[in-house]
Amino acid sequence: MDAELRSLARRLRHESGGSPTYERLLATADREELADVLIAPLCPLWARELAAFRLGRAGDRRAFEALVLLLNHRDPQRCGSAAHALFELADPRTARAAAALATNELRVAYALVPVRLLTRLRAPESAPALITVLRRRLVPGDPHWRVALACVEGLGALGDGRAEGVLSAARDHPRLTAAAEAARARLG
Repeated sequence: MDAELRSLARRLRHESGGSPTYERLLATADREELADVLIAPLCPLWARELAAFRLGRAGDRRAFEALVLLLNHRDPQRCGSAAHALFELADPRTARAAAALATNELRVAYALVPVRLLTRLRAPESAPALITVLRRRLVPGDPHWRVALACVEGLGALGDGRAEGVLSAARDHPRLTAAAEAARARLG
């Protein structure tokens, strides 16, 4: 069991109360059993998360929708686990979904993990989405500076020249100055 699964297992063991269902879902190699959990009525969230994570890591695209929903969850740990599984799933729809979540202004407080996932994916949608999110965060008084910082760092990692203007503007924000200068230096 790797560190990511171990962390998820610890958290969900607590949520499940150590139920026999939890132990079975953690141990099973049967993808059909895991997929059935995703569509079962009245299934607890912890069970859906465990099933989706395991299916995603196994490359089973039936986990995609559940993982995207978890990527948009208010709990950062759920988002992080979903992002990890989505990255490993390598579904071509992931970048579009992450970009849609990251750029949704109604959910900007939960955009940090989708922004980081977009950086890891290095997809064609990544830089345009990060530029859009960062531009919106540069308005005076915006409270989501951590999201802005993740965008700046992501744009630097991507090295996309289209980010030049927004990174230049980000230098005027004290919490972003150093990262924006470093990101600009990495642009291609």
